[in-house]
Amino acid sequence: MKISPRIRFILILLLAAISISFITIYFTNQFVKQLKEEERDKINLWANAVKYISDESDACQDFALIFEIVQNNKTVPVILTDENGSLIGYRNIYIGNPSDTSQINKILNKMKEVHSPIEINLPDGSKNYVYYFDSITLKKLNYYPYMQLFIIFIFIGVSFLAYSQARKSEQNLIWLGMAKETAHQLGTPTSSLMACSEILKEKYSNDEIIMELEKDVKRVETITNRFSKIGSKPKLGNININTVIEQTIEYQLKRCPNTIKINYRKSKIPILVKANDILIGWVLENLIKNAIDAMQGVGSIKITTNVQKKRVYIDISDEGKGIEKRNFKEVFRAGYSTKERGWGIGLSLAKRIVEEYHHGKIFVLSSELNKGTTFRIVLKKG
Repeated sequence: MKISPRIRFILILLLAAISISFITIYFTNQFVKQLKEEERDKINLWANAVKYISDESDACQDFALIFEIVQNNKTVPVILTDENGSLIGYRNIYIGNPSDTSQINKILNKMKEVHSPIEINLPDGSKNYVYYFDSITLKKLNYYPYMQLFIIFIFIGVSFLAYSQARKSEQNLIWLGMAKETAHQLGTPTSSLMACSEILKEKYSNDEIIMELEKDVKRVETITNRFSKIGSKPKLGNININTVIEQTIEYQLKRCPNTIKINYRKSKIPILVKANDILIGWVLENLIKNAIDAMQGVGSIKITTNVQKKRVYIDISDEGKGIEKRNFKEVFRAGYSTKERGWGIGLSLAKRIVEEYHHGKIFVLSSELNKGTTFRIVLKKG
């Protein structure tokens, strides 16, 4: 299976993020483990210093050095207690009231959950205990890899958005160039057809075929106008969607097989939407054509409109081959087509027109294989 450049880019970013994360977490954990051992050794040294200070019989000790060891602990929070749990001293920790045993016991219990105490055997046979927390630096290091992981994923998100915007801008330029060129190429033959149509009308003014030919020429002119509007901001107005749907159905029925039926129950009151009638008419026409193709020229198409609060819903249902659920979003991707000669730009342009120009929504509402599909258009109420 061929992987698209977009999916490949995402996979590379994810692989890079996961690799960096695992390497960072591994080395940080090793570093934290080493620091914990060093802090444990530091507290052991501190405990021994306390022991020497309490040993009054050992007069030969260098008390200046011992006091310096005790005083130099400025990072690790410690509490010194006797064997009964009574407070003897503490450093780098705040205890509001040293005589408040409940507060001290609360802190000691938390310390016991983190580290086992260090036991000091005194010359008189009694014991003291040193309890401690990890230093602030060590605590920060514990959270460091996760913060870095968070930053990495933020970076991936920003990179993906930048990539998507770049791709979108590139596609916009392609669409705009193709649309302008198509409108330019259609301009000359359209003018010629309009002139021929006028000449034929003078000779055969009541001929039904000539009248239909004139409608087709106007249709080509409308299509040219549509392509010329792509890339520029269309003018939106309050239009009656019933009229646009009826005109689209009328045009399509005269140009599709008699085996196709299009059912539309017109609302008794006008349904106004804020839209450009030429562009929305093209979207409806495209969906109806796709429905006819999906049914292979035989079947019934049902169009319904529904108004809810500030939104107008237009549903177009067919009895065609259906769409697999995994392709509900894929059908709107430029280049996606199930037709042998299809370019896969119809639904992509329809989505662009509805969502970017009209700030609405178009999506596959439901679909069942070999039973049919329903597309929904959501527009702002006029």
